[in-house]
Amino acid sequence: MAHQFTELASPPSDAISALKFSPEPNSTRIVVSSWDKNVYLYELQDENGKIGEGKLLQKFEHRAPVLDVCFGENENVIYTAGLDWDVRKIDLYTSEQTVLSSHEAGVRHVIYSREHNIVISASWDSTLHVHMLDAGANPDSLPIIVPLPSKPFSMSATATKLVVAMASRALHIYDLKALALLTAQSDGTAPDGNRVEVEPWQRRESSLKFMTRCVACMPDDAGYATSSIEGRIAVEWFDPSPESQERKYAFKCHRQTGEDGVDVVYPVNALTFHPIFGTFASGGGDGVVSMWDGIHKRRFRQYPNYHNSISALAFSADGSHMAVAVSPGFEDGHDEVPEGTVKIFVRKLGETEAKGKAAK
Repeated sequence: MAHQFTELASPPSDAISALKFSPEPNSTRIVVSSWDKNVYLYELQDENGKIGEGKLLQKFEHRAPVLDVCFGENENVIYTAGLDWDVRKIDLYTSEQTVLSSHEAGVRHVIYSREHNIVISASWDSTLHVHMLDAGANPDSLPIIVPLPSKPFSMSATATKLVVAMASRALHIYDLKALALLTAQSDGTAPDGNRVEVEPWQRRESSLKFMTRCVACMPDDAGYATSSIEGRIAVEWFDPSPESQERKYAFKCHRQTGEDGVDVVYPVNALTFHPIFGTFASGGGDGVVSMWDGIHKRRFRQYPNYHNSISALAFSADGSHMAVAVSPGFEDGHDEVPEGTVKIFVRKLGETEAKGKAAK
């Protein structure tokens, strides 16, 4: 059967925390961060241009588990965040690692904004660090530090906005241009002077009653989706007008009927939007990947069960491939990672596979 998933060789030895495709349109490079304290760089295409088992190009060791990774201004630069409290820049040409800043607790997420040339990290110390990467910036400058009302769980960005989902169902939406401007205005040399109280563009309370697991922004800059530990997804729009806010909705998903006829509910660990069609994929603790048309409120595709939790999902920059990270999700209360249970699968998508049946 065409368009099967291909399993990559040389996966991490412990749970996968993040998986990202290169930002270059025709690239098939991905980076993967893991609890085994490493970041992995893979090239998916073989010499004939086909997606095969993939080749592990490089591996970068850290002092502690790595919780997030992203590409930077091009596919030769990555940024990492993890339990060593550091935000690191890694030059893939030279393998040089540079610490951009250190938080006061584990760093859960890191994002690079190409439009504003800034790196933003979110830490369990309840702060954001915003790093200006301008060539003319002071090389010794420190990031501005933005206090958060509670611990961040997930973060996603569009060309203009940053969405931070936190504990206590809190959600902040920041204007990226304003954050970049504040960072540029800071002389960046006084640690205390770099703590800035920033008023978010919007403050919201999550539409979901239980802890947020993931947030992902729409590629058209119109809104975002969030998921929870309790098998639900909410879709919302940035526009604060009553008409637009009336469009928001939430739905149940990633549930399986148990032997007693009662639903077994799984966390929705991963969300990612298709860059061309604006549909989105979800991955759950039930080992299922589903495709959703958020505008028409329908699931239009579901893939076979992976028999282990989905920990991360990503589409390539041109939307032609989807990568799936599979790791034990510890839903059964056990925290061991048996050998061979951590896997990465990649699928070359059919021309309209991610389009959504309701779209024309």
